[in-house]
Amino acid sequence: MLSESARMSSAAEARFRIQAPNSKPRVIKVIALDTRSEGVVRRLATGSWTHATFFTAAASAGTPRTEPHSLVDGWLRDLAGNRKNLTNEVESADLVVMIAMPGGNAQAAAIIGEACSLRRVTTTALVVGVASASEEAVSKTLEQVRPWSLMVVIANPDDYIDDMLIAMRA
Repeated sequence: MLSESARMSSAAEARFRIQAPNSKPRVIKVIALDTRSEGVVRRLATGSWTHATFFTAAASAGTPRTEPHSLVDGWLRDLAGNRKNLTNEVESADLVVMIAMPGGNAQAAAIIGEACSLRRVTTTALVVGVASASEEAVSKTLEQVRPWSLMVVIANPDDYIDDMLIAMRA
């Protein structure tokens, strides 16, 4: 009698396998939430990513929200400093990765998370640089990103983000 692995490897079972690669590549948006995480995102952007684009929301992180759509247009920026519309960027994404440093102002996570939630786009928050941070600083950042992230990762070395993006097929 054949094992399950041997049977699944047989020519008879091969006809049930998907023969073509995924026709729609994944689109990932990586956003620095605070000023200190901008450097991490800029370093990441120098990599050879096929399906990732990089942005910063740090300049507006402290801007108060007055209307639901008041901050959607113009405060998100690409790394060249060009203003971008958050709604447009989220609509074209499969995954949004938010990056923050402990103790920074990561309040933009609420606006980004809300936009992603409305459009059913998966969110991940990466909190990096925790080795030299106080527990209070880490907690402050987690309070800001946790409600808006389906997955939160606390990473000590920044190069962990590279591995994470590779695993996400960026």
